[in-house]
Amino acid sequence: MEKLSKENISQEVFDLYDDYAHNRIDRRQFLDKLSTYAVGGLTVTALSSFLMPDYGNKIQVRANDPRLISDYITFDSPKGGGTIKGLLSRPKNATGKLPGIVVVHENRGLNPHTEDVARRFALEGFISLAPDALSPMGGYPGTDDEGRTMQAKRDRNEILEDFIAAFDTLIKNDNCTGKVGVVGFCFGGWVSNMMAAKVPGLLAAVPYYGGQAPVDLVPNIKAPLQLHFASLDTRVNEGWPAYEAALKENNKAYEVYFYPDVNHGFLNDTTPRFDKAATELAWKRTIEFFKKKLA
Repeated sequence: MEKLSKENISQEVFDLYDDYAHNRIDRRQFLDKLSTYAVGGLTVTALSSFLMPDYGNKIQVRANDPRLISDYITFDSPKGGGTIKGLLSRPKNATGKLPGIVVVHENRGLNPHTEDVARRFALEGFISLAPDALSPMGGYPGTDDEGRTMQAKRDRNEILEDFIAAFDTLIKNDNCTGKVGVVGFCFGGWVSNMMAAKVPGLLAAVPYYGGQAPVDLVPNIKAPLQLHFASLDTRVNEGWPAYEAALKENNKAYEVYFYPDVNHGFLNDTTPRFDKAATELAWKRTIEFFKKKLA
């Protein structure tokens, strides 16, 4: 049997996984449809396992990394009830205060990958705060399947308010300069767009393959935007032309990048949708943007 790699997996399989990862089909439907592509000795189990995230072996910056001061904090949830837990990280050798970045997870809570990404931002010279929108329900449950189910039960506008509260928390942190931006992925990309429209003090927003804010909110945007899209992500990309037209009409500052031949979630290095070249370029652009806008 040919060894599995993303090069020998059809685009239809990645599209199917995208439907599953965004709750458009359930697990049973996903496996049933996946069986169509289990040919040549390839089993559905092998194919589905290949598509699932590998958190155990793909973490780049461990929780106990000696270069960081990283721990959990809590802050009040404005509308969700109770408190929100978030991972607060900063470089150990930093002298003086640091610009801040709110890191917004995908549609499954604060999983190990997003915590890893938040720590990567800290190593770049920022103080990062990565909240868990599932905190009022007990927090990320340990699997993405359960996390998606839980997050789907929360009102996304209440979740948005939680991340705005995270901004308010970070901007007041003793180790923060008070200059704060936001970055988000997938669902977090939508949150990033919405925060740009709803948080006047936000200084930069970097949505990755996220849904756009309604065009009637575009006049409210003050933060410059840097938007990253995967060219194969037709679901998200179809909303871009109208959003861009509104940004232009209202003279908003933005820069946009489309990465050819890559899928939604290309920065997530725990799944085969990951694209190394696109990620390295997008990451470089993101860090340069934040360092410039939050200086």
